[in-house]
Amino acid sequence: MSASRRSGTTDELGPQEPERDGSDLLAALLDGMDAALCAFDADSVVTHWNREAERILGWSADEAVGRHGFAGWAVRTADAEEVESRLMSAMHAPGRQVHEFALLTKEGGRVLVRTQSAAVRGPNGKPAGVYCAFSEVHAQIDLERSIALSEALLEDASWGVVLVDADLRPAVVNAHAARALGIGRTAVLGRPLGELLAQGVEELESALAHVLAEGAPPALAEMWVTVRTPEGEKRRCWRSGFLRLSSPLAEEPVPLGVGWLFQDVTESKQSEQEASQLRFRANQLHRAARAAAECEDPAEAAVVHLDFSLAGFADHALIDRVAGGSVRDGEETVRLVRAAATPSGAPGPSLPADGRAGLPVRYAEGHPALQCVERIGSVRASAGASDPEQIREWAVARQWPGDAMHALCAVLRSRGRTLGVVTFLRGASRTQFERADAMYAEDVGVRIAALLDLADERLAERRERG
Repeated sequence: MSASRRSGTTDELGPQEPERDGSDLLAALLDGMDAALCAFDADSVVTHWNREAERILGWSADEAVGRHGFAGWAVRTADAEEVESRLMSAMHAPGRQVHEFALLTKEGGRVLVRTQSAAVRGPNGKPAGVYCAFSEVHAQIDLERSIALSEALLEDASWGVVLVDADLRPAVVNAHAARALGIGRTAVLGRPLGELLAQGVEELESALAHVLAEGAPPALAEMWVTVRTPEGEKRRCWRSGFLRLSSPLAEEPVPLGVGWLFQDVTESKQSEQEASQLRFRANQLHRAARAAAECEDPAEAAVVHLDFSLAGFADHALIDRVAGGSVRDGEETVRLVRAAATPSGAPGPSLPADGRAGLPVRYAEGHPALQCVERIGSVRASAGASDPEQIREWAVARQWPGDAMHALCAVLRSRGRTLGVVTFLRGASRTQFERADAMYAEDVGVRIAALLDLADERLAERRERG
């Protein structure tokens, strides 16, 4: 059905003219609009009526075009004068005017619509009529809510929002996400994710590609990433949700990209991990104490504690005793003798070193174990290199297994004396030791020292008896 008078469209709202080239195009454009549109000439006669107006109110273009105003058919008679006055006032007002009216459908129902009306001017610049675009209020409100939601997400949201295009590059980034990425909002746009993240980019890109192909996942995903910032690299945990964005204008869904929303949950995840780690380590200490209680030899019980402490904590461990049994605070010359060590090859229980004739370990000056005795406190050390050969040279020079990259030395103290050092070693697949690790190593060291002290007492008693 044509959106204008049946005899053809007009250049401006006024007397009918013979149909000319372009009238079909104009009718098609009007009928293809998403908004309902009608127009009045200067005498308030309806001149245009498109298909969306027909859909909303039920009146066809044949029934609407040519009527004088809305009175008696699209508006209640009692309201007709006010509605017509407000609509036609746009003919002499600058810009557009917005009103809300209750219109009548062909079946007699009422529809609340929001209208935008503006003057139509003739070739001489004088007002020739009014056009009016309208839509149902609830549809307009839904649209406004959608726009408001989008703007709020991209401006004021307390979580990160990133719109990623089909090439997996950020197209829109809100302020929160830009802060999380450690870079300005405009600087992020169009850059590959690999330039923004030092680690975790492969997992993130895989998730985005999956959403583009298959749609949104059923649940949130927690991803650990390392972000490049001006202050250096920072490891963060982002709880992420993904939405596939498709064009609403296409007949078939055409993916425009992915909406990625995330929150930084690093602190809570670290707290959970620390609590879990504390529970596990406390359980290991408990199990070690029960197993050590079944050992007749205190030295054997000390090695049991060493073996239990390794689980989830270190790859290697060793015990060095002070030559002569113990050293009091302030003594300068200290020699350490290997008492026990985990196998450097295949995994297995720690092996006592009683049969090694008590020869001192060839520790160079400044060795972490010697520093530990001197300071009477824990000492941490790392290779500080990534090359496997350099790591091996660093470890061998300190008399440790060649795959050791991180070390933690805890002093063995009992009755105010230093009995030795327990050393824990980690390979390249593990992180370096932290302060919480040193506290655990000290707890283990206290138990080992007490048992070694007891073993020395028993040995001294046996020698006295003869």
